[in-house]
Amino acid sequence: MLGHDALTRLQEAAVLWSVGEATPADVIEAACDCLVADVDSPSLRILAGVSSAPSSDSEQLRRWLEDALGELSLTYYRKGSREGEDEAVRIMARRVLARTITPRYLTSWAYLCITTEGTPLAGELINLDNTYECVEAGVHDGQEYPTAAAAKVDADVIAEARRLVGGRTAENA
Repeated sequence: MLGHDALTRLQEAAVLWSVGEATPADVIEAACDCLVADVDSPSLRILAGVSSAPSSDSEQLRRWLEDALGELSLTYYRKGSREGEDEAVRIMARRVLARTITPRYLTSWAYLCITTEGTPLAGELINLDNTYECVEAGVHDGQEYPTAAAAKVDADVIAEARRLVGGRTAENA
């Protein structure tokens, strides 16, 4: 199970790196975790040794990441690809459901990282980010924070996250 968890972390780090959410250090750390968990491949060993310094060559990271993922039967997503964005949205939705990030963080992330120009899969999350903005605007107008309205948006985000990961929909939640 350790190896499977390490592979999942590597795949997620690679996907999130492809959309700008993860850093090279996150990817390299996930590669090192794989080696510690007895998951090994020639390119994975090289990837684990790539420099994560800000001035390091991202082309080198991309090359060894692509090779390592292929050797491990994982999927490489080209930076900025629609498929990578789709998978990143699903990863972040799973994190909301696992309660490792908040619903508000998910919608902000979708708005800032994926944007309206990105995958349509994030469209409803971006709409919900705008809904949060409207709810929060009441605070700036001197009104009491509308807790019930924010809780409703949270519930809508969770329902959308379930839909995105293939779970229950809002209708049967």
